[in-house]
Amino acid sequence: QPAQDVSHPAIAVNLDACIQCTRCQRACREEQVNDVIGYARRGSQAEIVFDIGDPMGHSSCVGCGECVQACPTGALMPAGEVGLTEPDKTVDSVCPYCGVGCLLTYHVKDNTILYVTGRDGPANHGRLCVKGRFGFDYVTHPHRLTQPLIRKPGVPKSAEVDFDPSRWQDIFREADWDEALDLAATGLKKIRDARGGRALAGFGSAKGSNEEAYLFQKLVRTGFGTNNVDHCTRLCHASSVAALLEGIGSAAVSNQVEDVAEAEVIVIIGSNTPENHPVAATFMKNAAKAGKTLIVMDPRRTELARHASYYLQFKPDTDVALLNAMIYTIIEEDLVNTAFVEQRTEDFALIRHNVAGFSPEEMAPVCGIEAARIREVARRYASASGSMIFWGMGISQHIHGTDNARCLIALALMTGQVGRPGTGLHPLRGQNNVQGASDAGLVPMVFPDYQRVDNDDAHERFEALWHTTLDDKPGLTVVEIMNAILDGSLHGMYIMGENPAMSDPNLHHARQALAGLDHLVVQDLFLTETAFFADVVLPASAFPEKTGTFTNTDRRVQLGRRALDPPGNARQDLDIIQAIARRLGLDWHYADAESVFVEMRQAMASIGGISWQRLERDSSVTYPCTSEDDPGQPVVFQADFPTPSGRGRFVPARLISADELPDKDFPYVLITGRQLEHWHTGAMTRRSRVLDAIEPQPVINIHPEDLAGIGGTEGDLLRVVSRRGELIAYARADSSMQREEIFIPFCYQEAAANLLTNEALDPYGKIPEFKYCAVQVEVARGAEA
Repeated sequence: QPAQDVSHPAIAVNLDACIQCTRCQRACREEQVNDVIGYARRGSQAEIVFDIGDPMGHSSCVGCGECVQACPTGALMPAGEVGLTEPDKTVDSVCPYCGVGCLLTYHVKDNTILYVTGRDGPANHGRLCVKGRFGFDYVTHPHRLTQPLIRKPGVPKSAEVDFDPSRWQDIFREADWDEALDLAATGLKKIRDARGGRALAGFGSAKGSNEEAYLFQKLVRTGFGTNNVDHCTRLCHASSVAALLEGIGSAAVSNQVEDVAEAEVIVIIGSNTPENHPVAATFMKNAAKAGKTLIVMDPRRTELARHASYYLQFKPDTDVALLNAMIYTIIEEDLVNTAFVEQRTEDFALIRHNVAGFSPEEMAPVCGIEAARIREVARRYASASGSMIFWGMGISQHIHGTDNARCLIALALMTGQVGRPGTGLHPLRGQNNVQGASDAGLVPMVFPDYQRVDNDDAHERFEALWHTTLDDKPGLTVVEIMNAILDGSLHGMYIMGENPAMSDPNLHHARQALAGLDHLVVQDLFLTETAFFADVVLPASAFPEKTGTFTNTDRRVQLGRRALDPPGNARQDLDIIQAIARRLGLDWHYADAESVFVEMRQAMASIGGISWQRLERDSSVTYPCTSEDDPGQPVVFQADFPTPSGRGRFVPARLISADELPDKDFPYVLITGRQLEHWHTGAMTRRSRVLDAIEPQPVINIHPEDLAGIGGTEGDLLRVVSRRGELIAYARADSSMQREEIFIPFCYQEAAANLLTNEALDPYGKIPEFKYCAVQVEVARGAEA
């Protein structure tokens, strides 16, 4: 009898129940394209194997669970005792993690999610990743906040606080809701009345619903009297948004992920898609299997590179050099779509002049890619019948992030690779609702639907809609807000579902700012690192505990449905926002998310044709959707661009170095980012049993030769030091890294990567340079983790 295999934290293997139908093999190879499950030997000895006969937990399995969903017999099951319990209800909803927006179904028993299955949604076709399938037990973690907390008198705030949630009673006491809400609102109101609205700010959340984002920004603008409202879009794709609005008049994607099936060439640059957008990567891998040309460009050799026709591992910080060299090639070799450029664009002459000094031969030593290779890739992109460009935060999180995106926009415009199926520009949005939160106005310079706060018509329109006087000056962005606290001009904040004490660059700077606030209200699921600086902490509702809409990276507005009740005295976020609004003098009485959505449709023409009833029926509707009979527009810019002239605009990009370059004292380049198993600052995923079991410890990815060069081996503790801070984590030898380049995920509080990062900003998008700073690396001899 085959032995049971329980080596994987997420999946239990019992091949005694296997009927060798090979559904798991096809799920792994044809749906997810992970190529882990195979079929070995012949006749009566034939069996399912993982890699070359490894236990599943020791194989290259990424834990997506597609095999579990496909298996008809229970030979592959979720680990634990899930299969022994029958759910008492199922609830259709959407995944709360990345921007792909996978539809899923919760299987619930006694207010607990037993397991999750993928639904045949337009963004996932039934597929899920390890987080979307196994990452929901955080909602029942013992650290969940169930009662409001108030800071004890005399307990000081310090940037050097010990972030130990088990010791919360040293800092806070429990309070009832009325006391907590009164104190929260009174503190904000006192600052507003004494110092003016601009002495306050709010951070909303891309984890919350569109309705929560809309109400939160409306509260800041109408209750505080300021546009100082922002969220994590400032830390991920703000530079992309700046370039897109400037170049083509829209901050969202032009084509959807599944459009890769219509493309001839697919470019992925600055995106570790299999780890950051795993289900989107399945579409790309399947397209490559179908014969499409996949071009991957990244300083790290990602898993997607093995599927690529062309892989360009360029030097960090040289994006503009590489991309301008491609533009140069297209112009020099007469590959420009002249008709498109003349009829649909403007300022092409500026680009032609700008790239005159960017020949591939001159840029090859700069970016580390041979000139002939640059030319070959440029030709392939320009000459294809349809080429799509996808990019991630490897493009955006630089001080030249806007310039990086300008180059990508120029490539699409000059070749006419936009406005048709199988073409276009797609910045892969990070959070599950960062697109929707931005659409809803949770940014300091625009009202909902990207209407500028300093535009007279837009200003008058929203004053009429909201029946109040509004500030007409753009507000401060995330890092600017922290700077304003430290310079003494900003005194109070309301933070909902954001964790700047972990996510901001140069955490010493951010934590010092948070500790300096006169009044801080935090609304969250857990006592996050940011909550330790709060005067009032309000226990909120987790994703499966609320109903609302969420907009994915494809511009699909999708309905998330409530499956669970919040624990203890935790409340719905919409109710908390309204309770504070009423205490600030606003007469708000929204009954539910649907009633908020009705108002949003009045404020946002892009979703005017999407009714709540339609979402309940269809679950997912693409915007722009301007009328009830409009099916939504998956491909935009087919006739013109939403710019003043109706044309796309070329904007030249200069060659700018990172703010901080390596030198003899700090010879390594640090790149930060996410891991497959963990999400952003880890507040949810590090409280998920399965996800934390797969990746339980902070790691530093470093080239094996660099590791040997400093006298280290796999698993040693390394010390990484920058000009701003230091950390200690475990070495992981990784040949996908280039020499003198390291990668650290930023989800581990005990080794917080953002202690090291630089707060230097892109001048246009005001995004910090998370993807490049100078560090030194050494073996931490005698240190303890």
